[in-house]
Amino acid sequence: MDDRNNTIAGWVLAGAGAALGLSIVGGMIFHGERPEKMGYAIEGVEAAGGGGGEAAEPIATRLATADPAKGAEVFKKCAACHTINQGGANGIGPNLYATLGEGIAQGKGGFAFSDALKAVGGTWDFDKMDAWLTSPRKFANGTKMTFAGLGNPKDRADIIAYLNQQGSNLPLPAAPAAGAAAPKDGAVANVTDAAKGDTADIANQGSPASGAPSVDPAAQKDKALAVEPPAKK
Repeated sequence: MDDRNNTIAGWVLAGAGAALGLSIVGGMIFHGERPEKMGYAIEGVEAAGGGGGEAAEPIATRLATADPAKGAEVFKKCAACHTINQGGANGIGPNLYATLGEGIAQGKGGFAFSDALKAVGGTWDFDKMDAWLTSPRKFANGTKMTFAGLGNPKDRADIIAYLNQQGSNLPLPAAPAAGAAAPKDGAVANVTDAAKGDTADIANQGSPASGAPSVDPAAQKDKALAVEPPAKK
């Protein structure tokens, strides 16, 4: 009986060793790597080693040739979570009628927006909508929206043109001059230095608060020293 048990145990050990050896050899022959070219596109997944690539044209440029009818087709990707008809009900996401021009994370029948989106502030203009559709998570880190984003700049322009026709009807922005730099990855551009120059040197001409000195004593002293330096001892 002992010899029989020993024989069975030996065969089990031999089988396990053979299986382990085959798995090691198989791993050496068949190793998994991400293919150089994907068999099909996965929305929102960047190419391996990619650094964002070339920036898309500004949304104002793309809107000049956008097709709202194609945007309606693209919107079908959103229809599982959003309605867009006037007075439509909120679903997993809010109703999107007349969204462009509205305050971000405001209204929509009391829809429970995430704190991350509320913190963005401002209104839904064309640039912000383009940035949001590029990557909701980059636009508002912590958003509840799980959609990865639309990687195709033309698709984004088409759907924004379609959204604008659904109750917003904002005038389209003028296309920038040829060669104008676009915000990378759909990001909303910061205020330019030229724009800041218009306001940076505006003097504070408001009346001082009650009890405050009309002239800053330190500034007055510095000004006097600049005009007449102190005498050398």
